[in-house]
Amino acid sequence: MTRIPRLAATALFGTLALAGADAALAAGPALGDAAKSSINIHAISMFVAFVLLTLGITYWAAKRTRSAAHFYTAGGGITGLQNGLAIAGDYMSAATLLGLTAMVYTTGYDGYIYMIAFFVGWPIILFLMAERLRNLGRYTFADITSYRLDQGRVRTMAAVSSLTVVCFYLVAQMVGAGQLIKLLFGLDYVIALFIVGGLMMIYVTFGGMIATTWVQIIKAGMLLCGGTFAMLLAMSHFGFSYATVVTEATAVHKLGFKLFQPGALLADPVNAVSLGVGLMFGTAGLPHILMRFFTVSDAKAARKSVLYASAFVGYFFNVIFLMGLCAIVIVGTNPEFFENGQVGGRIIGGGNMVVMHLAKAVGGDLLLGFLAAVAFATILAVVSGLALAGASAISHDLYSRVIMKGKATEQTELRVSKIASIGLGLVAITLGILFERMNVAFMVGLAFGIAASANFPVLILSMYWRGLTTRGAVAGGYSGLVCAVVLVVLSKLVWVQVLGFATPIFPYDQPALFSMPLAFLVTIVVSKLDHSRAAAAEKAAFEDQYVRAQTGFGAAGATAH
Repeated sequence: MTRIPRLAATALFGTLALAGADAALAAGPALGDAAKSSINIHAISMFVAFVLLTLGITYWAAKRTRSAAHFYTAGGGITGLQNGLAIAGDYMSAATLLGLTAMVYTTGYDGYIYMIAFFVGWPIILFLMAERLRNLGRYTFADITSYRLDQGRVRTMAAVSSLTVVCFYLVAQMVGAGQLIKLLFGLDYVIALFIVGGLMMIYVTFGGMIATTWVQIIKAGMLLCGGTFAMLLAMSHFGFSYATVVTEATAVHKLGFKLFQPGALLADPVNAVSLGVGLMFGTAGLPHILMRFFTVSDAKAARKSVLYASAFVGYFFNVIFLMGLCAIVIVGTNPEFFENGQVGGRIIGGGNMVVMHLAKAVGGDLLLGFLAAVAFATILAVVSGLALAGASAISHDLYSRVIMKGKATEQTELRVSKIASIGLGLVAITLGILFERMNVAFMVGLAFGIAASANFPVLILSMYWRGLTTRGAVAGGYSGLVCAVVLVVLSKLVWVQVLGFATPIFPYDQPALFSMPLAFLVTIVVSKLDHSRAAAAEKAAFEDQYVRAQTGFGAAGATAH
């Protein structure tokens, strides 16, 4: 067997942290302690094939990206099924494959409960947001929050929070990508960052949303097929019997029957609820997820998108759960996968490599190489979506609507978008280098916390509450943003583990339970107290917004139905 070399337990923390895993699972030396692997020919061959395919798609997409609508939303020509696959591809990061499998392997049923928190965000989007997003928006979710409010102030606030989410997400993905490639492909960390950043810039700059969508669709297909195949091979060891898997897993795991009882991971109820709130409502506030609803032709296709995405994500979470349980027996009892050959000791490559060891055990080097390539393709797809969301916030919201006050030409806006894409790529590479040796868990907590606290409250109130005013939206959005940042900085993840203080000021790891209600409260109170003439006009304009939200009449590229 080609053994995966030693890796610190946090070597892929940037990847695992995207799933928000408990810090105890990732405690260990700095990220930079990861070692390079011997070159995996299968993985590199499959990865090169994926890159060549996606570059070909980018070349094809570049010929069709002639307008801002094509760049931002693929011209609204993506079908519900295609968009559902793309959303699933955008949402399922490498953490889904690596981190969540490791969580099930370590904590059992708690890992499944954790996945449910991710999943619950989708019904919220389906029933409360999808149709209105498509009918009211054009390129970004700021189009909706500012629909009847002051364009400059509200768009600036939305762009600031969006860019904050995008940047922190990008850094965590880039660090995870660098360490993953270093581990599985044998390439230098910095070289890995330039590969990821360079490909991201090519996809977004030349192909826009068309190329990004198809990269995400292909990646989702690879992830679903590869994961399903590995799961079926693993289940064949147990005669495809779930009862047999459960019996054998509880027999060999240190938790025993407690493996299927909640509490091993989320012992603190306040932390558990705060984490659930952040994951549920943070999903409904992620800018790169929200902008996908503008790529379809009408509200019906938007609803179908969420339905398909929910099915793909929910299905894959169950695949991961089964792989994690199978790994408890197949990997956890095989001394070949442990350092010094001692079962129960430290897994070679760290806990996040459980699924890779499982692939090796059930499918040999070929399946291991395929899943390694899929993990890297996953990161490419996610960072492309993030970069496009960030470029949209800069060019459409800040430049076109705030700075130029809607007077910018489409060609100029498109040029700014491409420059912004390149700039974000360079920023992501630079920050990835700077944060190589740092625990980046707080970045992910911050990204979800800001999405749930700054984006979601203002967005949902703008769609449903007549009383929302510009002053309320701006005050609430910035309150949620600042509160989420401050609470994460004062938590153990930053105050103790990064800054080195003895005890945290804020006793919990997740801010959303506190910062999101604050954002709602400030937004509502300030709006209620606003009796200005502008506020009265904004409230009166709700009728027009309501009609368009319900019917789609007047929406770009949509038909009334």
